[in-house]
Amino acid sequence: MSIIYIDADACPVKTEAEEIATRHQIRLVLVSNGGIRPSPNPLVTLVIVPDGPDMADKHIADQAVPGDIVITGDIPLAAKVIANGAAAMRHNGDVFTAANIGGQLATRDLMADIRAADPFLVQSGRKGANAAFSAKDRSRFRNALEAEIRKGQLLAGRLG
Repeated sequence: MSIIYIDADACPVKTEAEEIATRHQIRLVLVSNGGIRPSPNPLVTLVIVPDGPDMADKHIADQAVPGDIVITGDIPLAAKVIANGAAAMRHNGDVFTAANIGGQLATRDLMADIRAADPFLVQSGRKGANAAFSAKDRSRFRNALEAEIRKGQLLAGRLG
């Protein structure tokens, strides 16, 4: 049975993920450093990890296996879970794949180098990480999560 893991501290689609997981009767695991209210839903588990850099990411990477879905905006975490055989997607519905993760890691590293070289760099007119999360983003997320669940169910049916 698949599990949906959410890198939950800054995830804006926890409610949407819970609704979809409940409809499909899939376990949902929220992994956080704290500050998240537990859900009364018996399918939802809240895992609080110790404070520290990337502790939630480490927990998810250690747990996710083929058939699981990980929701994260963290590209290195997505790369780790894809290497484990799990699926990974952003909270806006973008799906990480084995084919696109290398390019995304390279772009992330390049942008970190650019920011380090010029910390006062201002890129006007560019939609960044702090852009408003829209209803369209929520809809894309819902559609993408449904598609990943169906893909996992089809794969499980072929293997089972």
